[in-house]
Amino acid sequence: MDQPPIPLETIMLPSNETMTLPTLSFRPMNPRDFLSKVLVRDEEPVAGPSNAVNGASLHERRTREPESSHASGPVPEPESTPERTRGQVMMDHMQLFAACWAVVLAGWNDGTTGPLLPRIQQVYDVNYTIVSMLFVCASIGFVVGALINVPLSERLGFGKLMVLGSGIQAIAYAIDAAALPFPVLCIGYAINGSGMAILSAQSNGYVASLKDEAKMGMLHAAYGFGALVAPLVSTQFSQVNRWSFHYLTSMGLALSCVVLQIAVLRFRTFDECMERVGRPIPEKGASTESNLKQIFRLKNMHTLAAFALIYTGVEATLGGWIVSYIIDERGGGANSGYISSGFFAGLMIGRLLLLWVNEKVGEWFVIFLYSSLAIGLELVVWLVPSLIGNAIAVSIVGIVLGPFFPIAMNQAARIFPAWLLTPSIGWIASVGQAGSAVLPFITGALAQTTGIGSLQPFLVSMMGLMMLLWAMVPRKASHRD
Repeated sequence: MDQPPIPLETIMLPSNETMTLPTLSFRPMNPRDFLSKVLVRDEEPVAGPSNAVNGASLHERRTREPESSHASGPVPEPESTPERTRGQVMMDHMQLFAACWAVVLAGWNDGTTGPLLPRIQQVYDVNYTIVSMLFVCASIGFVVGALINVPLSERLGFGKLMVLGSGIQAIAYAIDAAALPFPVLCIGYAINGSGMAILSAQSNGYVASLKDEAKMGMLHAAYGFGALVAPLVSTQFSQVNRWSFHYLTSMGLALSCVVLQIAVLRFRTFDECMERVGRPIPEKGASTESNLKQIFRLKNMHTLAAFALIYTGVEATLGGWIVSYIIDERGGGANSGYISSGFFAGLMIGRLLLLWVNEKVGEWFVIFLYSSLAIGLELVVWLVPSLIGNAIAVSIVGIVLGPFFPIAMNQAARIFPAWLLTPSIGWIASVGQAGSAVLPFITGALAQTTGIGSLQPFLVSMMGLMMLLWAMVPRKASHRD
């Protein structure tokens, strides 16, 4: 018989007394009885509610685990994304560089025209309105390029289109370098616009698919770099007899872009390029409709496209017409073309140095902050008759305007379906490039009627319109069309 437990206080005695404890007996348990209490066989019922719970949980463990861990090996871990090899990472950097070089060419193109405008007016003896036809023809080319980009993306693919766009630009620059009659120069600008639209669409779509805000900032900083260097070169050519030879420099850059795209992308499709560097391929939509029909039903895409059109137009108008404004309104000399370089230098700096500000404030909110600062600085250029002060203000405007387009591309990546991201961003970027032709043309028409002094009030009004359009763009990633 089992001994009852002895209360603790019964064995606590004074130090001068002793007590003999009873001898405890030990009865060994039969091993079978012991195992029956520990193991629960599948075919035997288990008595008692607590034992039933324990038995059930043990049964679940036994059925989940292999019968022999030594025979079956370790339990496999859940699948995880494999680490990319060093070669894949290197190729990823190369493909990003190829996209950035294409955008450098776009920036070079936009930074070229401003310093050359006064010389083109002099050579061809045309007024503000006529010379603005260069921007109109470029706009037509952009629209054509944007329209053909979507179906060509499905047929030719990413790599082939990057080569095609670069080749089209090289042909256009060859036409412009010949300094043929003004209508032919306009045709060259139209051809160039179509090639540039294709390059811009594909480059922005590819980098946006990486879903890396820093890489998007780098892409558009590359645009700023091209736009910074171009006025430094075109200002020199504007002062020599063979001014049109500047386009030979542009053609050389376009040909280098062709070679780079062939060497890096090897005419591969977008999915092949992503798979090659170990990145996940975006999901495909279940709809049988063409991508063109689907993207045109995205309401927010049209809002972002309108924002991109106004922003890029403001950027191109300021960079293109500020030289004429400084010469006519502030008495600047032939070296005023360097002010355009200052603006595009600010553009490049802003896209890199303000990344941390965008992150701290939030990309959606920071657009309103930058817009307010840009409007204030444009008022300084408008109302303060100081050549040096205007040059400094224009450079700072470039800094605060710099992050706009990369932020718009990042926002598109948040709110559009993955399978429509590349064509949607392609359309937005192409429409934006069309803005770089439409708004400068309007500026030229206004300048012909009221004088170049109308540039600043026009820019201020367009910046206010940008703020209104951005307020209509969804803020959160959960907002889908």
